[in-house]
Amino acid sequence: MTHAIHTEAEPLHEPRSFWTKYVWSQDHKVIAIQYTVTAFAVGLVALVLSWLMRLQLGFPGVFSFIDPGTYYQMVTMHGMIMVIYLLTAIFLGGFGNYLIPLMVGARDMVFPFVNMLSYWAYLLSVLVLMASFFVPGGPTGAGWTLYPPQAILEGTPGSGWGIILMLVSLVLFIVAATMGGLNYVTTVLQARTRGMTLMRMPLSVWGIFMATILALLAFPALFVGGIMMLFDRVAGSSFFMPAIVSMGKHLNYEGGSPVLFQHIFWFFGHPEVYIVALPAFGIVSDLIATHARKNIFGYRIMVWAIVIIGVLSFVVWAHHMYVSGMNPYFGFFFATTTLIIAVPTAIKVYNWMLTLWRGDIHLTVPMLFAIAFVSTFAIGGLTGLFLGNVVIDVPLSDTYFVVAHFHMVMGVSPILVVFGGIYHWFPKITGRMMDDRLGKIHFWVTFLGTYAIYFPMHYLGFLGMPRRYYAYDGYDFIPSSAHDLNTFISLTAWAVGLAQLAFLYNMARSAIKGAHAGSNPWRATTLEWQTPETPPRHGNWGPVLPVVYRWAYDYSVPGADQDFLPQNRPPDDAGAVGDLTVQRVEGSVS
Repeated sequence: MTHAIHTEAEPLHEPRSFWTKYVWSQDHKVIAIQYTVTAFAVGLVALVLSWLMRLQLGFPGVFSFIDPGTYYQMVTMHGMIMVIYLLTAIFLGGFGNYLIPLMVGARDMVFPFVNMLSYWAYLLSVLVLMASFFVPGGPTGAGWTLYPPQAILEGTPGSGWGIILMLVSLVLFIVAATMGGLNYVTTVLQARTRGMTLMRMPLSVWGIFMATILALLAFPALFVGGIMMLFDRVAGSSFFMPAIVSMGKHLNYEGGSPVLFQHIFWFFGHPEVYIVALPAFGIVSDLIATHARKNIFGYRIMVWAIVIIGVLSFVVWAHHMYVSGMNPYFGFFFATTTLIIAVPTAIKVYNWMLTLWRGDIHLTVPMLFAIAFVSTFAIGGLTGLFLGNVVIDVPLSDTYFVVAHFHMVMGVSPILVVFGGIYHWFPKITGRMMDDRLGKIHFWVTFLGTYAIYFPMHYLGFLGMPRRYYAYDGYDFIPSSAHDLNTFISLTAWAVGLAQLAFLYNMARSAIKGAHAGSNPWRATTLEWQTPETPPRHGNWGPVLPVVYRWAYDYSVPGADQDFLPQNRPPDDAGAVGDLTVQRVEGSVS
């Protein structure tokens, strides 16, 4: 087993100026904040786009500046920003960067300079994406899945510079994710402090670790697909472009396969669901255990469930493609694997419920968001069982039922975890508490509001209301109640969006004027709460690294003098082991 012993003898390269401390920083904590701030900034763009989309759907024809082309551009950019540039970046780049070294007892990531480069590559990818709003034709409007041939053919909004900048931005993002991912994996495997075995790591680390492995294996598919489509668009190749006649004219394409791109995209796309979900699973596990004052139920099973979900995520991708003309035998295979992957996911839900059972539950703001995640993800998962069945998926595939399912699982659920995690670790990051009253207002408006938005969409889907339509005038099969629901959903979406601005205000104000938190306000057991200083300084641990004696979930231990035992607290009945209470992890320790 590898420990971070060697880091004791290595000098710490302290930042010597404002620029090296806060801009070109190699400190994992500063880089995590840079990732988070950038992700929130681009997320606000996606929020505004969703507001504008709902204006059109709720009040069709009222706002003349939203024409069909603009609407499809907003749909595309909203989806891509939320899935890739917000959620993936904030879970891996934000939470991953901040938590991994602190939770495993390391001083920093093993490659700090590469870690810094990963952020700047991510920022560059965001800037390239945002630049597409200002080029002739605007951003691409091909849909967030970017399916060819329409993505690069004239007539599709943004088929010129828009799609080119989108693909270049994705390539840059994948470069950033690869640099960061190699850091996260290597740090977990090589830089754990003494006593931090793999089976003593918090589930947050396990979730981020497994998600990073998925990213390192899945992102290359999107990278290659993006490069190939760039060649199709710029160089006239035909990787994905079949022979096409447009307006009576034969285009210079032949022999390509649009379905090939769908396979490449979804081979990345379904693991991407778990690249976002697995860190959320881990974070929620830690929030529930801490705020229920109870050890996590079935820790080893939870770890193996994370691993099994990660492996199975690579054999379910084609359930997104049932309507592409798939052989029925392949449909049966992917429907079966989709049902199988639900088993370890359900185990995690059961274990969360059993952890809550008879726990000393404290309904803090982080706990509220954690419980809301469990219910939301369970409901979204149940609707996923509908769509995993070929017979049911085919009629529902292009309806609002898919929009509802996707947002419950991939939109609302992970965002709830992001908020819960920020409320939970904000005291460690800043040394101050967030305002509890504003936090609970933010929670209830967000939680109830998102249910008011997406529950009715399931009904719209069963009515057969198509998704991705700019307007619904003149469709006799759509009743008037559907239009009324769209108006209600739009008004609710605006209210929920405004609540997020209250969250940003709470976060900014609390960082300056919030109540002082102390070193461990939640009385948590994991190592990040045991640092000598709060917020942790560069190097995290002072002159010596901590020693770990126990797992991460010693809550409410019978006979203990308090209801939690930190991981670095030595056993009370010390013998030879007790000598470790004064033993420092020096370079000579093996």
